[in-house]
Amino acid sequence: MDGDFVIGGVFSIHTYMQTVKHNYTIMPEPLKCTGRIESRELRFSRAMVFAIEEINNSTELLPGTKLGYKIHDSCASVPRTMEVAFQLSNGLDPVFYTGNNCSQSGMVMAIIGESGSTPSISMARIIGSFNIPQVSYFATCACLSDKQQYPSFFRTIPSDQFQADALAKLVKHFGWTWIGAVRSDSDYGNNGMASFLDAAQKEGICVEYSESFHRTHPPSRIQRVADVIRRSTAVVIVAFVASGDMRILLEELSHKPPPPRQWIGSESWVTNKDMLRFNFCTGAIGFGIQQSVIPGLREFLLDLSPSKVAASPLLTEFWEDVFNCRLEKSAAMDERVCAGNEDIQTLNSRYTDTSQLRITNMVYKAVYAIAHAIHNAMCQDRNSTVQCDRSTRIRSKQVLTQLKKVNFSQNGYDVSFDANGDPVAVYELVNWQKSESAGIQMVTVGHYDASQPVGQEFLINRDLNWMLGSRQVPVSVCSDSCPPGTRKVLQQGKPICCYDCILCPEGEISNDTDSPDCFPCPKEFWPNTERDTCFPKPVEFLSFDEVLGIILATFSVGGACLAIITAAVFFHHRTSPIVRANNSELSFLLLVSLALCFLCSLTFIGAPSDWSCMLRHTAFGITFVLCISCVLGKTIVVLMAFKATLPGSNVMKWFGPTQQRMTVVSFTFIQVLICTIWLCLSPPFPMKNLTLYKERIILECALGSAIGFWVVLGYIGLLAFFCFVLAVLARKLPDNFNEAKLITFSMLIFCAVWITFIPAYVSSPGKFTVAVEIFAILASSFGLILCIFAPKCFIILFKPEKNTKKHLMNKNDF
Repeated sequence: MDGDFVIGGVFSIHTYMQTVKHNYTIMPEPLKCTGRIESRELRFSRAMVFAIEEINNSTELLPGTKLGYKIHDSCASVPRTMEVAFQLSNGLDPVFYTGNNCSQSGMVMAIIGESGSTPSISMARIIGSFNIPQVSYFATCACLSDKQQYPSFFRTIPSDQFQADALAKLVKHFGWTWIGAVRSDSDYGNNGMASFLDAAQKEGICVEYSESFHRTHPPSRIQRVADVIRRSTAVVIVAFVASGDMRILLEELSHKPPPPRQWIGSESWVTNKDMLRFNFCTGAIGFGIQQSVIPGLREFLLDLSPSKVAASPLLTEFWEDVFNCRLEKSAAMDERVCAGNEDIQTLNSRYTDTSQLRITNMVYKAVYAIAHAIHNAMCQDRNSTVQCDRSTRIRSKQVLTQLKKVNFSQNGYDVSFDANGDPVAVYELVNWQKSESAGIQMVTVGHYDASQPVGQEFLINRDLNWMLGSRQVPVSVCSDSCPPGTRKVLQQGKPICCYDCILCPEGEISNDTDSPDCFPCPKEFWPNTERDTCFPKPVEFLSFDEVLGIILATFSVGGACLAIITAAVFFHHRTSPIVRANNSELSFLLLVSLALCFLCSLTFIGAPSDWSCMLRHTAFGITFVLCISCVLGKTIVVLMAFKATLPGSNVMKWFGPTQQRMTVVSFTFIQVLICTIWLCLSPPFPMKNLTLYKERIILECALGSAIGFWVVLGYIGLLAFFCFVLAVLARKLPDNFNEAKLITFSMLIFCAVWITFIPAYVSSPGKFTVAVEIFAILASSFGLILCIFAPKCFIILFKPEKNTKKHLMNKNDF
């Protein structure tokens, strides 16, 4: 249709082009389209005509100005699209014009189209050189946003970059980390899938396979892609595929029982009603352009009179195809002639279906965007009225400049372009659900708005159906999630989503699902059995509540009581010869020191504290030195006593009671001095031993200074050895009751116990170290009291007849 300004339109009304063989000897035949008419694309072209007629009837937009149009069929082919682009750029129908009256008077102001990204790229490279704006309604390749390469390209449909990001977030939202991917082998599929894979990688999604195909590929190629889908383990498939390509793939999958798969679709096919016949795709979800309402469009589409149909070859072909008859002018002898009463309103076709206008509205908005750009270039507001000068000559470059600035609302839908020529990305989330009639219907279940803040783009407001009509979200993972207490270990040679779950090492936990690492518990904590929580380590020490502590405490108290009882017996028979004969003062002091030795072992039981740690070692060292000093004094007394019996000997006056007391005090004072220095310089202190056992804490007394501890023990050992030597020397001295023999036995036991104690003490772990030390104290103390005092008590209590001076002086009866 002619007009003051002409808008070009390019639509893929046919999807195939006749193959032409060139022999380069004659002029090639014109390119021709083949195949059936795409009713949907025909509706798009008719929507362009409707919008132009609506604008021409408007009193606000371009008043008094008539828009014309030139619509071409590109056959979804790059060669045909390029031919059309040259025709529209030249303003003449022939691609190459040999006449002399070539002018730009018929050149279009702008072009609407194409549907596919690849043809749109070819067109944009041609018309961009002439500054002719191109507004696509369905080309979504993100590459077209590059203004360096495509300076005159605009579109009313969002870029695939937004859709790819939305699809990646959708997959992540439902927890799918192991997916398959198929794409059209075209600019639309390849660029769209590349954007999706980049976004998916950022979201931690792994792709098992990524296959490409095109409807023009041989059947073996399509079958190979179908076989990959059947063999795969990924349940979810993301299909960035053009509608025509997707139909061929689904037909190939339907030849055999199709595998249960959850399809995630791009807007090209997921909102195409022709695809709903593939029942095995029930539950498919994807993003589509928002549904819209265009008042008056349905009536316009149905207003096809026989004269209008006959005037257009495309409408004639469409009419004959849908009604399966031939108009009289084109009917052959054996073909049915149309009766003339065919009613298009009864037709169930994509052409007449206006229930879900999505892409159609993109065409509608593209026409209005160009009209507003022309309006802004030639019209002015004067006195609240719009005046357009039809005689004003404007060029396409002016329309291009104004198109970048348009910002208006049509039928409630905002239209504007950003710096890349893209609109605001707003999608509907579409779900294929079973209908009451056992068919499949498209249901809008949510929205996606890229202009919203991060994390708030999604809004899902209805329940979804999944594959096979299930209500449960399918699971598509390479490896099941690793529970807390384990960590992920990648499987060699596989993507990061394929991993094994390894139990955390000893002492480490993970408290999150799919944790990549385990982390150690704090020093005083230890993992539970599941290794997902750190609990405080149990604190271990020798306590009065446990069996070992009770036994040792019982023997300790029992030994002290035995020493006290023995002292009581001796005190009661203090005037008897056997008590008096063995230095009763040292005997009583020895019994008191033994009682203290028994009781000092109690300080080793219980939780260590600052005072108990200092007390246990010093009390033990001092009381034992006191004890050994008394034994040593008794040994020296025995030796001196027998030396005094020799004629002329005056030894005893040099080792009387005073000297004996001084000996005991002196030896004990040295130990007190050693202990005082130890406590002043580096005293024992309570500490938590975290190295001996990993799973528990040993509460023990650190020595502070190991030298001080071993000096205390060494001093006790030195006195004991000296006492033992003297006792051995005096063991054969004559007397009926020679105490040196008893001291020798007691010192043998004492030395044996403490010599054995050293390796046992060093090698015993934890609280058993303390138990070994207590055992050594008790054993040596019992050895002393039993060897030295038991025979005397036996005579005092059970053999009183031997407790006489005469018996003790009898040298031949022992």
